[in-house]
Amino acid sequence: MKKILVKLLGGEKNQMLKISVFAIIISLIACAVILALLGNNPAAAYINLLQGSGLFPKKAYAGRQSMFTDFMSFLDAMTPMIFAALSVAVALKGGLFNIGVSGMMMASGFAATVMVGYSSMNAALAKPLVILIGIITGGMVGAVIGWLKYKFNINEVVSSIMLNYILMYVITFFINTKFVNPVSRQSNPINTAARLTLTEVNAFSLKFNVALAFPIAILMGILIRFLMERTTIGYEIKAVGLSRKAANYAGISIQKNIMLTMLISGGLAGLAGVTYFCGYYGSIQPGVVPSMGFNAIAVALLGNSDPVGCIFASFLITVISKGSIYMSSQQGVDIEIADLITAVILIFAACSEFIRMYVSRAAKDQETSDRESK
Repeated sequence: MKKILVKLLGGEKNQMLKISVFAIIISLIACAVILALLGNNPAAAYINLLQGSGLFPKKAYAGRQSMFTDFMSFLDAMTPMIFAALSVAVALKGGLFNIGVSGMMMASGFAATVMVGYSSMNAALAKPLVILIGIITGGMVGAVIGWLKYKFNINEVVSSIMLNYILMYVITFFINTKFVNPVSRQSNPINTAARLTLTEVNAFSLKFNVALAFPIAILMGILIRFLMERTTIGYEIKAVGLSRKAANYAGISIQKNIMLTMLISGGLAGLAGVTYFCGYYGSIQPGVVPSMGFNAIAVALLGNSDPVGCIFASFLITVISKGSIYMSSQQGVDIEIADLITAVILIFAACSEFIRMYVSRAAKDQETSDRESK
């Protein structure tokens, strides 16, 4: 068994990628066993997840709907997840744990909604302005957390959690007193010109949504990867994340890089906020922080904090979350089973470092036994 693991997962090149894929496969097998014990067909359940996400054709569709319309809705849901996962990944690279993505998302979504979403601006001006406001608002919240960290050494987990609640209650107050919709009990929907999702587009005899920011999300993942791997800024952020003492000894400013890390992380969370509230949903539910901000932590870990890895991890988790409703309706299982599948995947993903250490130790033991046999 050890020899098989060493052969499959050994070596330095792409080892973490291979371990992540291995963890996902093992977790899917474990979930298949759980589904079978519940009396369901695991293969059919997984196919239902793909069907609900528009990655596999359904048996029948409603009028003006097709596999393509489901897939476009899937991309719309995936877009803010990519930004949120990138936000967490950047913070992790800098040795920080940003658990305040949800609050940053809500703050940026609310700011863009009030400043642009309720205005009479035309689409050519409103949509770029929504994105810009999202980046600035999220970056400002992130900068506050970074400033508290380096100035007063306040743990970023504590400050970001507190800011989540502060922002949620403040925004909830303003929505309920000034911007609430009496029918939906959410914030009034924003104007179509400011929305980052084109809704009910009529083309090819179909009616579907178009996520305008999806290409930006993919491009941002590539740019963040380039920033971290090919620039001095990225090198310094990672150096501080690996060892602040060593980075300080090398002349790297700890304070500057903590602030910069949280500024970038906050800006990405702001993009997640505007694509979520001003795109995917079009309104804000008061009193509730988006769970996507917390799910993004798990997605970033599943993607090994690698920007490109975060894109693929976002794809996988969105397939599960988006396809869960259809799986539930077809298999007759509780919709919470999708959360269980996600949890099992993430548990195995969290064990990736243990798997790496186990494989490395097994490889050394194999080398030792080979020498002794000679």
